[in-house]
Amino acid sequence: MSRFSRRVAAALSALLLASTLAACGSTSAGDADAGEGPWSFTSGNGDTVKLDKTPQRIIASGAEAAALISFGIRPVGLYAVGPIKDDPNLKDLDLSGITILSETWGEIDVEKAAALKPDLIVADWWPAENAYSGLEGSVKASSKKLAKLAPVVGIAQGDSIEDLVRGYEKLAISLGADADDPKIAADKKAFEDSLAAFKKAVAAKPDLKALAVSPADDLLYVANPEYAPELLDFQRWGLDVINPDNPDKGFPYWENLSWEHADKYQPDLLLMDGRSYETGVKTGEKQPTWNSIKAAKARSYVSWPAYWMHTYGEYAAQLTQLTAAIEKADADLA
Repeated sequence: MSRFSRRVAAALSALLLASTLAACGSTSAGDADAGEGPWSFTSGNGDTVKLDKTPQRIIASGAEAAALISFGIRPVGLYAVGPIKDDPNLKDLDLSGITILSETWGEIDVEKAAALKPDLIVADWWPAENAYSGLEGSVKASSKKLAKLAPVVGIAQGDSIEDLVRGYEKLAISLGADADDPKIAADKKAFEDSLAAFKKAVAAKPDLKALAVSPADDLLYVANPEYAPELLDFQRWGLDVINPDNPDKGFPYWENLSWEHADKYQPDLLLMDGRSYETGVKTGEKQPTWNSIKAAKARSYVSWPAYWMHTYGEYAAQLTQLTAAIEKADADLA
């Protein structure tokens, strides 16, 4: 399993649309007004894609498909990084009429994708990999042929999930989403309310320290906030998330700790990789050194929404869960 797949497939080895658009638009992050076309959008890699008409047949990576659907844009096809039933972005969505092109990271049925006649592919841009989701260097060569079927656009994974969600909102509006949809307004309001509560809880415990981790059988992976936009959001909003001092130089998303050194950092609250939360907890608890981490011994941990959130609604739900854990945590534990 590649180092990249450890990120997208959720906590390493333990981790795990035949419909078209009813309406089309043509703005993109401030480009043209809505209409039949032409259409353009500046992608996360800085390239601007220009088309004669607004795309209607879209294939999207799983999380990005969820983002578009949250704004009322349904792809004709999607490719996921693992089983849809386990994907926090997709498992509760109505995917009827959407062709599933993959449920395995790095493997995309390009022949089936070609049959959908896509005019746009939507996927996150990952600056650290210099590639779009599902098209990284370590995926199967046959899967990379997806990019030959249609132009690829997406929002860059960067400094903020809040900014990522806003980016997909702009993309969706350019594709015909109704900016005045009451559901979008309700999701935004829920996010704003949950964010206010999160900030209040953090301000009440200024000495609370958190550490984001992903336990595996061989190592304890400590997340580097520099490459985790949701953790950067938390830091920006006042939560003291520990920055590891020795990230892997070849894959700087993590510092890799042997279980003998699991207690290198001592937080008051462990943020556990939410893509495999229950598995991660079980993996950690079976390690003899797990309880050398004071927060682990106190069972002071909560799911961390690692690398998957793309919608206002999901962010609101996750912030509410984190807020409850912060309110419960002992800021003097470590």
